[in-house]
Amino acid sequence: QVQLVESGGGLVRAGGSLRLSCVVSGSFFSLYTMGWYRQAPGKQRELVATITSGHITNYADSVKGRFTISRDNAKNTVYLQMNSLKPEDTAVYYCNGKLTGFEYWGQGSQVTVSS
Repeated sequence: QVQLVESGGGLVRAGGSLRLSCVVSGSFFSLYTMGWYRQAPGKQRELVATITSGHITNYADSVKGRFTISRDNAKNTVYLQMNSLKPEDTAVYYCNGKLTGFEYWGQGSQVTVSS
């Protein structure tokens, strides 16, 4: 059973930084396309960033230049470095993993940015 466990969320002032981590259990992590999504209250879940097995990255326009997704295959971990945080970044952040038709989600990590 594949499990995704997130950590690193919390409360931060606007302009601050946080780093989210997501550890994936099981094999073949290096083959996964990993991503971070977020869902703010009353809104739909949206893509934040993805990274392929070949380390190709993609970002939502709203976070380009502020967030960085990376992965450490030796640790089965994907990261989301979030800088210059804004109140509108407040949401529950979910880790996502995709591999050949299978999709897995983490439990979510709350990020709250105060003004």
